[in-house]
Amino acid sequence: MVERKFCEEFSPGYYGICTVGGMLSAGTTHLAVTPLDVLKVNMQVNPIKYSSISSGFSALWREQGPSSLWRGWSGKFFGYGVQGGCKFGLYEYFKGLYANVLVDQNRTFIFFLSSASAQVFADVALCPFEAIKVRVQTQPTYAKGLVDGFPKLYKTEGLVGFYKGLCPLWGRNLPFSMIMFSTFEHSVDFIYRSIIKRRKEDCSRAQQVGVTCLAGYAAGAVGTIVSNPADVIVSSLYNKKAENVLQAVKKIGLVNLFTRSLPVRITLVGPVVTLQWFFYDTIKVLCGLPTSGGLNRQLQEANLSP
Repeated sequence: MVERKFCEEFSPGYYGICTVGGMLSAGTTHLAVTPLDVLKVNMQVNPIKYSSISSGFSALWREQGPSSLWRGWSGKFFGYGVQGGCKFGLYEYFKGLYANVLVDQNRTFIFFLSSASAQVFADVALCPFEAIKVRVQTQPTYAKGLVDGFPKLYKTEGLVGFYKGLCPLWGRNLPFSMIMFSTFEHSVDFIYRSIIKRRKEDCSRAQQVGVTCLAGYAAGAVGTIVSNPADVIVSSLYNKKAENVLQAVKKIGLVNLFTRSLPVRITLVGPVVTLQWFFYDTIKVLCGLPTSGGLNRQLQEANLSP
């Protein structure tokens, strides 16, 4: 039975499907874990009061009510939806572009460069939403969400206020994205080559999506550890705990940069990344496209080194 394809791989329609898939997968998964994100940001800004996951949830529930756990949901859904569309769609585009141009480079370099290029644009799109989200989550009286948050921030800080955290955001998300996509790609290759010992094309769609989930969790866990310091700095800057990156590093301390809110971030990011890859590849499969991982056939025949 021939599977119906909505479009050919690496066509404009293909990149469109990848973009829509990225938007839906990232937006919905980030929305689902909003309570954990609210706790994470408050632990970063006020680590003494919110010292652990259990006590942090109790304090938020007791002092601000259950609705406080969903504060900033609109920034999560729309902001990370837009970011996810750019990240996944542009990654697929840049991966094909660089692999065709940089034929003498190994796969890891292509994965790094492609994910970094995509993330630069994705974070520019995310930054205004993130600026509102963090303020809403940590300052209960600031605004209710995006509708009243955007005009208030623009009135008080101007356009600069929306992009104050762009460099730290790049500092957090560029390493995360580079490590995440590269780990995912190599994990997919390892699972097929060393565990299943069959080509992806010889496996069922269900098996392929299962491989995607395993590789996605590994990618999320590794990326979380690498990006934790910048994530802590972003929260500090947005809540005016520091005026610049250097001041934030001095106030927080080197050890705390790597450890503060790390358990909740691992709890948060691991499942989120896994679900993102699951939904993303499910959308691709429903459109008759192969699951993610690997380079196209022509590039594989070029015998690029690992």
